[in-house]
Amino acid sequence: MKIWLNGGLRELESARVSVLDHGLTVGDGVFETLKAVDGLPFALTRHLDRLARSARGLGLPEPDQDEVRRACAAVLEANPMALGRLRITYTGGLSPLGSDRGEAGQTLIVALGETPRRPDSTAVITVPWTRNERGAVTGLKTTSYAENVVALGRAHERGASEALFGNTVGRLCEGTGSNVFVVLDGEIHTPPVASGCLAGITRALAVEWTSAQETDLPLDVLDRADEIFLTSTLRDIQAVHRVDGRELPGAPGPVTAKAMRIFDERSGADLDP
Repeated sequence: MKIWLNGGLRELESARVSVLDHGLTVGDGVFETLKAVDGLPFALTRHLDRLARSARGLGLPEPDQDEVRRACAAVLEANPMALGRLRITYTGGLSPLGSDRGEAGQTLIVALGETPRRPDSTAVITVPWTRNERGAVTGLKTTSYAENVVALGRAHERGASEALFGNTVGRLCEGTGSNVFVVLDGEIHTPPVASGCLAGITRALAVEWTSAQETDLPLDVLDRADEIFLTSTLRDIQAVHRVDGRELPGAPGPVTAKAMRIFDERSGADLDP
């Protein structure tokens, strides 16, 4: 396995980042995860644009997009696989201990791992912790993921693959690594970015391609929605057949199934929409 680290391909076993890298010591970094099918990345331009937005939001210099594209192409060519998780990580780099950044420059890592196709439906839980819709890094895809690790661990303990958060005012927000959609009276709704959720790439495409509405939703909408589905880079669109103790028999329902078909067709026809 080969990865890209700061300017070139390295063997995974010999690739090294300083123990004082700011991404490690304080989580000062941003990242993107892309789906790669037969060596081709999906929606690379959208992901690179969001990577730049996240970097700006942290006060990091924007990464060189041409270099990131070269890195992605090199890693994909060096590690052929049918379905992969392509991960771009960009951190504050070597820095002193503490929150202040150093002056050594940033760290860029691009790596690839094989991944299985997701099931058509899954179980989710809600968790008692909240997303802060007014936080300093709200809406940025940062490497500070400890909260998601804890929530996802609880989901796995309860036989689910995802945990859903409300925000500080009790509105539906997002999952640990996904956006959430609900079907009410045949219409698709998803929380607006103002709820504190990440502006997911797959979320944006699903909204565009299915005419879903961005709607401020109470958390308890999950108790009455006709259908529920998740979107993310590696899930695409995935139906929910159980939320907490509530079963949604027949998932994916007709609206979700149609959305899944539309997404498969549109994404297959254009790898960089």
